[in-house]
Amino acid sequence: MRPPTIRDVAERAGVSKSLVSLVLRGSTQVRPEKRDAVLRAVRELGYRPNAAARSLSEQRTRTIGVLLHDLRNPWYVDLLDGLNSLLHTAGLRTVLADARLNRRTGQDPAGPFLDLGVDGLVVVGTLPDPAALAPAAARIPVVVAGAREEVPPGVDLVAGDDTRGARLVTEHLIGLGHRRIAHIAGYGAVGGLRRRSFEATVRAHGLAEGALVEPSDMTEEGGYRATVRLLGRADRPTAVLAVNDIAAVGALSAAAELGLRVPHDLSVTGYDNTAVARLRHLWLTTVDHAGHEVGRRAARCLLDRFDRPGGEGRTHLAAPTLEIRGTTAPPLTA
Repeated sequence: MRPPTIRDVAERAGVSKSLVSLVLRGSTQVRPEKRDAVLRAVRELGYRPNAAARSLSEQRTRTIGVLLHDLRNPWYVDLLDGLNSLLHTAGLRTVLADARLNRRTGQDPAGPFLDLGVDGLVVVGTLPDPAALAPAAARIPVVVAGAREEVPPGVDLVAGDDTRGARLVTEHLIGLGHRRIAHIAGYGAVGGLRRRSFEATVRAHGLAEGALVEPSDMTEEGGYRATVRLLGRADRPTAVLAVNDIAAVGALSAAAELGLRVPHDLSVTGYDNTAVARLRHLWLTTVDHAGHEVGRRAARCLLDRFDRPGGEGRTHLAAPTLEIRGTTAPPLTA
């Protein structure tokens, strides 16, 4: 049995082939009753457009490359959900690749996507050398999401406001009465922004003397080791602000092994509000880094670039919020 064609859809819906094409391209110039008839015929017949033929006629593949810095980062799940929801509504598909694999093989990070003929590229997270995106940006729209490093000219950047988010959570701990607060710091531009905001906030409240900063690699193991070092001090902190939720999980493990109760003996906060933070047995106080909104804004930037190509790159910062849960409380002793 042959697969249904666009002609079959048109006959079933009682419309022309050209009108079917308009509906499938998402045109707004079709009356609602005609659009409903076409979509109903598509469902009933099980029609699937010939993507290859449409790409040739439109000189577009209607695909977007998504280059992910680290597939293991749970915050990217929310970002990708926001990104895909808007791109899918616009009739675009995404092709995902892991940037780490490209680095191990020495490939140009965007090269495989250009070979596939994608219409645009979204880079999620930090690349070791953002300047490597310049050749791709000269050919197709490129948006960087969830990073704060410098990007090539003409590339849009969408991220959360790290300075504001770190200030929110630091002021939460200060407001609870904590005076000895430690920050498990991270690396890169994002880690630097969060650390500097923490330091500026404790300094503004006259608490710089009791503040500690311990570096980490932003992993669970890194958070665990940093917390063990912090809690081994004679003047151990009463609160720990981790650079992300994963490091905070390591901090919780270290506190438990050392016999400290969270939040009675030690308050712990994360950053990003990933699904991990929302697990009931953790219920982590954290900063909601607006991952879904960052993804939607990145998609919006890309769609805008299709309509209005060229021009300077823009920076968009989504506003974070504080999610207060069960891992923070006033200190037993100030």
